[in-house]
This record gives sequence, structure tokens and C-alpha cells, in this order.
Amino acid sequence: MPQNNLNRRSLLRGGGAAAAGAAAVPLLGTSASASAQEPGRGAGQGPTGASNVLTTRDPLIEQRADPLITYPHRGMYYMTGSVPEYDRIVVRGAPTIDGLAHTRESTVWRRPESGRMAGHIWAPELHRIDGRWYIYFAAGDSDDVFRIRMYVLESRAADPREDAWQLRGQVETAWDTFALDATTFEHAGTRYYVWAQEEPGIDTSSNLYIAEMDSPLKIKGDPVRIAVPTEDWETRGFKVNEGAYVVVRNGRVFMTFSASATDANYCVGLLTADARSDLLDPASWTKSPRPVMETDEANSRFGPGHNSFTVAEDGETDVLVYHARSYRGIEGDPLYDPNRHTRVQKLNWYPDGTPALGIPIAEGEPVVRLSPLDSPDSFVRHGEGGRLVVERVGDRVERSQFRIVPGFLDPGRVALRCVDLPEHHVRVSDGSPVVAPYADSDEYGRASGFLRDEGLADRGGVSFRLSEDPHSYLAHREGRLVVERPRSRADRERATFRL
Repeated sequence: MPQNNLNRRSLLRGGGAAAAGAAAVPLLGTSASASAQEPGRGAGQGPTGASNVLTTRDPLIEQRADPLITYPHRGMYYMTGSVPEYDRIVVRGAPTIDGLAHTRESTVWRRPESGRMAGHIWAPELHRIDGRWYIYFAAGDSDDVFRIRMYVLESRAADPREDAWQLRGQVETAWDTFALDATTFEHAGTRYYVWAQEEPGIDTSSNLYIAEMDSPLKIKGDPVRIAVPTEDWETRGFKVNEGAYVVVRNGRVFMTFSASATDANYCVGLLTADARSDLLDPASWTKSPRPVMETDEANSRFGPGHNSFTVAEDGETDVLVYHARSYRGIEGDPLYDPNRHTRVQKLNWYPDGTPALGIPIAEGEPVVRLSPLDSPDSFVRHGEGGRLVVERVGDRVERSQFRIVPGFLDPGRVALRCVDLPEHHVRVSDGSPVVAPYADSDEYGRASGFLRDEGLADRGGVSFRLSEDPHSYLAHREGRLVVERPRSRADRERATFRL
């Protein structure tokens, strides 16, 4: 066998999976009634309390990599993903995202005992297209489990968990080479197919391609290459672009994808195209210079990737779905380490309209962002030297994310813990609030303890009163977080925050 095939097998032992969602994923301008019928509902920018609608269960589902949770369809979420045995395709359903954690799981297709598709089964994606369900997946053969090609199943049943699936064959492309991680989306009346493949003559393990679909079973035209792994963060371990997923928002088409080997090097990148552009023109796509999500040591989340998106039960809160391990060290081949778990967290958006995936967040209390009533488009965030500012967050959304946790000295008090620095809390030092690392002392406990009150303003929200001074509150003043004694109505607005 040629050496390049051997290299490809080595790659696949370190990567190979997919991300997915539902038939089409525009997150803007879909009516609530439509969301109950077909996927695609979403909205919800701005400083609402919607982050609390998400489960804090972490992981949501153990040992399910390459997770896809559909948008609600007739009141149900459906989920699929890779199983550690790589021998079958599973689907589970529940009326809530959290319910997916403990609902029954149905095996809807199992690989044959030998021959074609009897090798590794990877990264199923579940899509609702024109009133039918489709599962796109990748499979190897029994005599070569890494001879991965793309296939599709079809079901006319209303519930994708039913035993009604038919194998409709291979989705063929221009080359008979390693191919996987197919996704599909519809935009401006055209349905597209996106996948990862090894192209002859290019020294990479997989690039990203797009083509128009002739039907849910077949592409038409030649593949268009839109991404090749060239950056350092895309070539760690292996040169990989894979696991694409598309979301349309704010006049642009955003395509997340995963890169590098599937150990702690795995990460998420982003391609962006103008929604009015020709998506089959490679020049329409721009790649992010850095990953938009990667390993986070402080939160013990390693190799996040292969994401999809859905919307929370409120119909407004966008949700990021992905997998990650909770440890770095892996014995042997990462492909056979089973503990890539399905996780979910809120998807935020930056003021420029781009998705803010942030860091992979650890388990714990709900994540909140504090937005003062007098500046509703701004958030409290920590900056250099622990300084706390109030501004529109243009990057590093994780610096504006906090958890409201029990105080250290008095259970009636609360503390504000940083999400990206989980050993740091907001404390008052010399009359000013700052972010500081935890210290096992009464002084730190007093300085970081607050009374959580109903908002001082008459428009809801919450306020945080100092433990040591019952008349003083955290407040916004000229782009900074300060301590003040509110006296006027304007003062009370500055000392009241939306979560």
C-alpha cells in the first residue's frame, strides 16, 4: 500500500468525526409557529436572563462524540453522535435538551458483519429535508476500517427513532478517497452539501468542500474546495479540516469546522461568507486567523470540537453543542479513548454580528453576564490587572462571564466567580471592585461577599450590596465597575444589572 495511505490511517486514528444539526439553520427571521414544525428557530441577542434556561448538567451525555442536537421538531429534540464502538447509529429524543441525558436511545442502523460499511461508523448527522429524515454518516469496510466513505440513510417515519430507515447508498464525489463529516444546509433557495475529504495531490489529511445538491442523496457539479489546513492550529498532529456546520445570521453565512488531531489539539475554526455571495466561489469564504474555541486548562476541557447548534426551550437562546474530554493525558490512540462527551452551553454573539463561542465551560452554577440598565448593550468584564470595566464585548466573551456562587463566610451572601478564571472572584479592594485569586482568609471572604437584592431600579434585574456596607452597591460609572451609594433614580439604574 502506498505510504500516503498509511499516513492517512495514522491520521484517522487521531481524528475523524462530524458535526451536524437540522435541515437548514437560519437563526433569524423564523416564526415561532414555524419552529414547532421545522428546525431553524432562533434569535435572542442582547442582555436577557436567557442563559438560565440552559441545563448546567455537564456532560450532557457521556461517551457521545460528534454530537448533533436538532432544532425542535413538533415539540421534540433529537440527538445523535458517534458511539465508542463505532458499530452503529443511535438516535434519542426528548421534549427538552436536558431530557436527552436520560431518555431511551434507539439503535436505528447497525453495520453489516462484513464487507462494505462493516468498518468504523463515524459521525452521523440527522437532518429533516422535505418531510423526510436523513442521516449522513461515514463508514469504513471490514477489510479496511479506515477506508472511509460517505453514505446516507432515509426514513419516511415521523419519528427518527422508529425502525424505518433505508440505506440509500454512497454519496459520491469526484474522487474515491477518504471522505467524511457531511453536513447539509439550505440558503436562498439552494441546498448545499459540505464535507471533508482527502484530495489527490494535496499533502493534507482532509480539506473542506462544498457542492450544490441535486437531491438529498446526490450532489451535482464539481466539488469546490473552500478550506485547507495551513495554519499552526490546524496542523497539530495532523493536517485536518473536518466537521463543518453552518449557521446563517446577520447577513452572513458562518461555517464552524474542527482542526488538528482529536486529542487536546482539537479545536474549532470559523469560515465566513457574505450571505449574498456565491457560496460556490472559494473567494467568498474567509477563515478566522485563530481558533474560535480550543482547549481550556483552567476549566479542564480538552479538545473541544465537532460542534452543532440548536436553540433552547425558550425559542430564543442559541445553544452550542460540542464534545470535549475532561483530561489531557490519553494512553494509546486518541481515536479509541471513549470519553469525548457531549456538552452544551449558550452561544453568544459579538457586537459585529459574529458568533462568540468562547471557552468550553466547566460544570457548575448557571453562567451569567452582567449588563447595567443604564448601558444595556454593555457588559461587566475583567481586564488587565484584574480591573473591571463595562463595555461592549468585542472579543474574549469569556471575560464577561460569571457564576453567582455561595459566599465563603456566610451562606446568605454570594460571590461572583469568573468563568475563565475559576479560582478568581470579584472582591472589593481599597473601595474598588477587582478580580482577584482566591485566598483562604476571612478578609477575602468578606471582601468577595455580596447580598444579592432585587434590582434597585423599577425595571427588574438584580443588585449586589456589599457585605461590609449595607448602603453601598456595585455600580456602573463611566465605563468602569465601581462601588457607590445610590441616591438618585439614575444611580439606581447604574446599580441594577440584567443577567
